[in-house]
Amino acid sequence: MRLTYTADLWWKNAVVYCLDVETYKDGNGDGIGDFRGLTQQVDYLDRLGVTCIWLMPFFPTPDRDDGYDITDFYSVDPRLGTLGDFVEFMRTARDRGIRVIADLVVNHTSDEHPWFEEARSSRDSPKRDWYIWRDEPQPFDPEAIVFPDKEDSLWELDEGTGQYYYHSFYRFQPDLNTANPEVRDEIVRILGFWMELGLSGFRVDAVPFLIEGIDGGPHEFLADLRAFMNRRDGTSILLGEVNLPYPELMEYFGDGNGDEVTMCFDFIAMQRFHLSMARRNPGALAEALRERPKAPDDAQWAIFVRNHDELTLDKLTDAERQEVFDAFGPEKDMQVFGRGLRRRLPPMLDGDLRRLKLAYSVMFSLPGTPVLFYGEELGLGENLDAEGRMAVRVPMQWGPSGGFSPDPKVSVPSPSGRFGPENVNMETQRRDPDSLLRWVTMLIERYRESPELAWGEYEVLDPGDEAVLAHRTDAEGGTVVAVHNFADRDAEVELTLKGVDDSHILVDLLVDGTSKVSDDGRVRFTLGPYGCRWFRVAVPDELPEDASAKSS
Repeated sequence: MRLTYTADLWWKNAVVYCLDVETYKDGNGDGIGDFRGLTQQVDYLDRLGVTCIWLMPFFPTPDRDDGYDITDFYSVDPRLGTLGDFVEFMRTARDRGIRVIADLVVNHTSDEHPWFEEARSSRDSPKRDWYIWRDEPQPFDPEAIVFPDKEDSLWELDEGTGQYYYHSFYRFQPDLNTANPEVRDEIVRILGFWMELGLSGFRVDAVPFLIEGIDGGPHEFLADLRAFMNRRDGTSILLGEVNLPYPELMEYFGDGNGDEVTMCFDFIAMQRFHLSMARRNPGALAEALRERPKAPDDAQWAIFVRNHDELTLDKLTDAERQEVFDAFGPEKDMQVFGRGLRRRLPPMLDGDLRRLKLAYSVMFSLPGTPVLFYGEELGLGENLDAEGRMAVRVPMQWGPSGGFSPDPKVSVPSPSGRFGPENVNMETQRRDPDSLLRWVTMLIERYRESPELAWGEYEVLDPGDEAVLAHRTDAEGGTVVAVHNFADRDAEVELTLKGVDDSHILVDLLVDGTSKVSDDGRVRFTLGPYGCRWFRVAVPDELPEDASAKSS
C-alpha cells in the first residue's frame, strides 16, 4: 500500500468507542461503574481493536441528566473514583496505544454549580454575566424546545432576583453566556487542564447551541479553541455534535483547512441508513452519500449507527420518520420527543444476526472514521422500563450472570429475555467464531488494513440491483469496493469498475477467495440475503500463490 501516513492525523482512520464510566464496569462492588473497573477492561478494548476511547461525562453532578448537568469541570464524580483513578486509567490506555477523548459539555452547567449559585445570589454578582438573564421571557420558537416532553419554555424565573435565565435544554441546566470573554477564557482553561492529564481531544456537545449567542463571529470561538489545542498538542481533536443539513454543517469545519471542528458526525447519512434498513433498500443512504460534501483535508466525517442519546430521525420527512417508527419502534414507549427512538439496534432488528452483521459492515466500510457505542459489538439490548434516553444506557454485559460488578449480590437494570446477559455477553461471544463480537473485531481489523476507506475519495456505484449498495474508495493507487445487500433475497450484482480490467482481480477481504474481472472492468457475482463483501483491487502477480489459486 502506497498511502502516506502522518501520526498527527491519527484520527483519520481511528476506531472510536464511546462509553459511560458509570455503566461500563464496577471495580469496587458498590454497583456503580468506575474508573477502577474501566481500567480493568482496557485490554478488552485493545483486543477489540479500539484506538480511541470517548468518555461520556464523568464530572461531579447531581445526576439529573446522566452527568450532563455538571457542578465542577475540574474533577471526577466521587462515585466514579478520584483524579488519581483517572490518571491511572489514562496511563493504562496510553500503554496500550489507545488515545482518550472526553465530552466537553460547556453550553450549560447544573443549577447547583458554584458559578450559577454565585450568579443568582445578586444582580450585582461578579458571575452574573456568566449566564443569560432577562427581565421578561424572550420570544422563542416552540420547535426550539429540545425536550418537549419535559419543558414548555426556554426561560425560567429565578425568584430570588426576579429575572429569567435562559436554558436551551432542561430548566436545571442554565446556559453559560459564551459571548462573555471571561466564560470563553474559562472554557479554554478547562481544555488545558484535561489535556495536561493526557486527553487527546474532546467530543463537543451541542456545538450550534454553544456558539449561538456570540455576536459578530461565533465561529471564531471554535477557531480559537482549536488554535489553543494545537499549541498544546498538534495531534488533538474536536469531534463535533453538529446535527444540521450538510451546507450549514460545513461551516463548522472552518475556512476550508479544518481549523475549527476536526470531525463532525454524519447525522444525515445515519438517519438515511435507518430509513434504508426499514425499506430493505439502500437508496436513501446512497442519496445521502452522493449529497455529502467532501470534508476538508484536515478534517473528517465520523460514521455511526447510533449515538448515546435518542436515535434521532429529525432530518427525515414526517412520512419517512413514520416508516422507521413502523418498522423499528411501533409502540409509543419506544419513541421519544416525537422525533426519535430510544432503542438499540439489536432489538430493532429482532436480534437478526444477519442484519446486524450487515449494519456494522456498512458502518465500517463507509468513508470516514467509525464510532461505536459501547456494547454494540455484542448486540447489547435496551431497557424500556428506564426513563427517556436512559433506555439505551444499560450496564455492559461481561458474562452470563452479568459480570458488571465483582459483588454477585449487586443487581443492575439490565435488558431481559433474549437480550439479557445470559444470552448476550462478552465471555460467550469471544469463544464463538460466528458471534457478532468476532464479526465486529474482524471488521475493525479489515478497516485498519484498508486505509482507503478513511483517506480515499469515494464513489457510489450502480450495482444493477436496487437492493444493493455498492461504493468504491480510491487513494494513491489503492482501491477498495464494498457491496451490501439490504434485502432478504439473493441479489445478482454486476459492477463496472473504471480503470480496472482483466489484468486485475478482486480479493475478498471478509472471506477467502477472489473474483475475476472482464476486460471492460465488469465483475459479476451473487450476493446472498443481507450479504456483504469487501474487495481489494489487485494484480494476481502481486498476490501469494495460494491466493491466486482461489480465483473464481
